[in-house]
Amino acid sequence: MNNKIFASGDEALALGVRLAKPQVIAAYPITPQTITVERLADYVEDGSLKTEYMYVESEHSAMAACIGASAMGARTFTATSSQGLLYMCECLHYASGSRFPIVMMNANRSTATPWNIYGDQRDSLSQLDTGWIQLYVENGQEALDTVIQAYRIAENPEVMTPVMVNLDGFVLTHTYELVDLPEQASVDKYIPYKDYPNKMDLDNPMSTCITAGPAWNTEFRYQQHCAIMNSAEAINEADKEFEALFGRSYGGMVENYLCDDANAIIVTLGSVAGTTRIVVDDLRAKGYKVGLLKLRCIRPFPKDELKKILGNSKVVGVLEKDISFGYEGAVFTEVNSALSTLDKMPKTYNFIAGLGGRNISKNDIKEAFEKIIAYGNNNENASNLEFVKLGCEEYGN
Repeated sequence: MNNKIFASGDEALALGVRLAKPQVIAAYPITPQTITVERLADYVEDGSLKTEYMYVESEHSAMAACIGASAMGARTFTATSSQGLLYMCECLHYASGSRFPIVMMNANRSTATPWNIYGDQRDSLSQLDTGWIQLYVENGQEALDTVIQAYRIAENPEVMTPVMVNLDGFVLTHTYELVDLPEQASVDKYIPYKDYPNKMDLDNPMSTCITAGPAWNTEFRYQQHCAIMNSAEAINEADKEFEALFGRSYGGMVENYLCDDANAIIVTLGSVAGTTRIVVDDLRAKGYKVGLLKLRCIRPFPKDELKKILGNSKVVGVLEKDISFGYEGAVFTEVNSALSTLDKMPKTYNFIAGLGGRNISKNDIKEAFEKIIAYGNNNENASNLEFVKLGCEEYGN
């Protein structure tokens, strides 16, 4: 059955949440996420979503409410952005350490100061160590589908870890496009409600949020680490089973686009992957062997996939909307670490772009490809810091 609707990225994600039928939603507005929780409120009001909708007083309270509800075995959802994500940071650790399968949408937005409401990925990438699985989407359809997949991943008994679904502020949250709505019965089959193994139960009492001193703390952290590592298989499996039911696949943890014979590959994440794909097609038509590797998942990091896909290339450019001040882009660090164990590591180049919502055009990406192709053909390994037309600092490694 064809069931298409014209929706913004915020609305598409809200439609996915409605299909997932969380039992508790904790809502607090922040630009550019607000439309998501507004639409969910509309669904509660018109009766198309049966849930306990909690309008709380802060982002910190929103996550705290989800933690309490999840502790009782309820499927939960909340949404935030930028300073809101940073405000709930304390609770992010409580949620992951307690192994609660909360799903949260984050509308990627620059962080202050200077104040800026437009999209980059510094907010979520600053939270890589909080113990959350982090997924990034390219468009509205992927946002809708990924939030459904997120429940499948989070509630896997071998995972039981919260998931953050990230979509670029304004570029996706406020851009309208056609999305295909899955059938409710199929979604119910894909993510049936489960009895959480760690929920509070008076008939089977257990402790939660306990104190673990030096003698045992490492063991808890090891279990938490193993759960996120286990989620790699769960993410790939969730995508395969989603394709079997709904006919759409996003490659699992990564998407390999024309990388198999590519000499120069750009690695990126989020909405700019779509623009990069167009540039790859244009350059391929002109005879250049270029490719795109789209990172759909940052935690767990797809190390093995990157080594396999990028290992035979001559040069790799990492294009990201992030900077770890005083060093390089956080994604670039991750990619370099993954590739460092290869017998022959390709040259790598970091493009920091799109900060504070600055536009990244097709011409910008074309120039980035030209830059890395030239860099790959250069026998010198000198590292130069420069400003170029791309509008960003570049770091050659």
